[in-house]
Amino acid sequence: MKTQAYSYSDTITGYVTQVDRAARSFTLRTNSGQDFQVYLTPTTYARIAENLEDSYQDCTSRIREMLQPGQQVYAYCIFYPQAGELRAEVKSMVFPGEGPGVYRHEEPDWWIKQIRSIANSYLRWQFNYPNQSIDYRNYRTILHLAGGKKGDYLQETDTISRMVYGMASAYMLTGEESFLEAAEKGTEYLRAHMRFMDADEDLIYWYHGVQVSGDREHKLLTSEFGDDYDSLPMYEQIYALAGPTQTYRLTGDPRILYDIEKTIELFDKYYKDNDQGGYFSHIDPIGLDPRSPLLDKGNNRARKNWNSVGDHAPAYLINLWLATGEDKYADFLADTADTIVKHFPDYEHSPFVQERFHEDWSHDSAWNWQQDRAVVGHNLKIAWNLMRIHSIRPSAGYLELAEKIAQLMPKVGSDQIRGGWYDVVERALAPGEEMHRFVWHDRKAWWQQEQAILAYLILQGCLDKADYQKHGREAAAFYNAFFLDHDDGGVYFNVLANGLPYLLGNERLKGSHSMSAYHSTELCFLSATYINLLINKQPMCLYFKPRPDGFPGRILRVSPDILPKGSIRLTAVEIDGKPYSAFDAEALTVQLPDSRQDVRVKVTLTPVK
Repeated sequence: MKTQAYSYSDTITGYVTQVDRAARSFTLRTNSGQDFQVYLTPTTYARIAENLEDSYQDCTSRIREMLQPGQQVYAYCIFYPQAGELRAEVKSMVFPGEGPGVYRHEEPDWWIKQIRSIANSYLRWQFNYPNQSIDYRNYRTILHLAGGKKGDYLQETDTISRMVYGMASAYMLTGEESFLEAAEKGTEYLRAHMRFMDADEDLIYWYHGVQVSGDREHKLLTSEFGDDYDSLPMYEQIYALAGPTQTYRLTGDPRILYDIEKTIELFDKYYKDNDQGGYFSHIDPIGLDPRSPLLDKGNNRARKNWNSVGDHAPAYLINLWLATGEDKYADFLADTADTIVKHFPDYEHSPFVQERFHEDWSHDSAWNWQQDRAVVGHNLKIAWNLMRIHSIRPSAGYLELAEKIAQLMPKVGSDQIRGGWYDVVERALAPGEEMHRFVWHDRKAWWQQEQAILAYLILQGCLDKADYQKHGREAAAFYNAFFLDHDDGGVYFNVLANGLPYLLGNERLKGSHSMSAYHSTELCFLSATYINLLINKQPMCLYFKPRPDGFPGRILRVSPDILPKGSIRLTAVEIDGKPYSAFDAEALTVQLPDSRQDVRVKVTLTPVK
């Protein structure tokens, strides 16, 4: 195709290699290896990335000073045809930090400030807090761009649970009581309204949600979501545990642990394939049978998928092991990791893993929307979680697959010109194709950026390789440059390929079936953990509030995540504001005092340098 005979705008990102002060231009080298000559104009403006609730960080008057070799920059340009070529004139720029190799998102409190802002936004949107009390009867699944409620009265179990996760995580990082109150009240609401206790089977499972009308509520047992309609999908049961499990880490409430254990018994009794391994993705609501003909209408009969196997670890199981230290949960984690390593790689046919299977692990390449397509973020999520599990159950297979994914994904899943990570692509190239085709669009979703950031941060923190540092920094820089909503709070669902927010349809919303203060707060919590403790070797404080009838043996486990053994130590503990000495620095545990009331615990974790 010849050079376009029209102007167009686009974002390019890369590293400054040369600056021509006389021509008011600079050369930008992208990850694709292309060099762009970029020209400043009299109206070019620039900013340094700012956090939520920061003031605008204008640096227009310092552009010449900021443009140094090695500096990464996002340049929003207009491209003009000129003399048979394209001339790039930059209109706006975002710098990730104050100089080459400096990234604001690596500041020790960056992610702590961000999680505080996001959590406060959801408290305000859902409950009008602090003007009104936190009352989950007022919770709504759908929230508009600015947090307004749409008038729908559906309360989905998973979205409440995900918000509870965010509140519990925000408390663990900040110690602010409003977040703990929201986590505990949300957990109680789930137990009272969304939990079904099967007395005959001695099991617990969770409703899809409730439809609220005045003081009346209509419970919805089966999923209302199109892919899973009229079934009990495994991922909904999994994510029902996300918020309560993170809350259990804070309080040790034994009722929460009971609910988790009984739900896992449900998994083992009805979803687990004891003959061929793994877990089925759906069961029918009558016989709780994964092979029921009732599942045929959704093509979900005797199927397994990424969610039914891989989502246990990040949603609740790692946090359950962190809270209890029990070997049976480490065994469960290893079983899911072994299953992924055994069945998901398909590198003879595609650089992407296989995500959907029949009962016998043959590939299901005809299922509904997925067909033979890859979700980029699921590949990265596998790498991230294999690295976590590797730290308690070391396996050459986990490490090998995590690194293979990390090495393959940038070329096939990331935008080598603009930055950021794509959504869903075709797994295989058709004859003559050089790029994997986008299935619906080339937009970039907030949660897929999270998977890339966390995957490369933990890989860098554990293995200390320059490529992982580069990819982690670039992924986090793109997210913080374009996804933060500085007008209304929280983060955008999707941005266009060029980084501008996409604000149509469901992707305009701040609350939906897919979004509810989960991925954004998980990203904050674990980015703070990996950057401070593993990468920059900075101490970090966490907060807990155990109940007097809480953790068995009154032992509080305080590791923020599964980190390499011996990489951090517990160096200080305060209980109710006073220094406390009954703790094990290496085991990362606190022997709680015998108390008749909740105690407030602050711990300091310090990297071993």
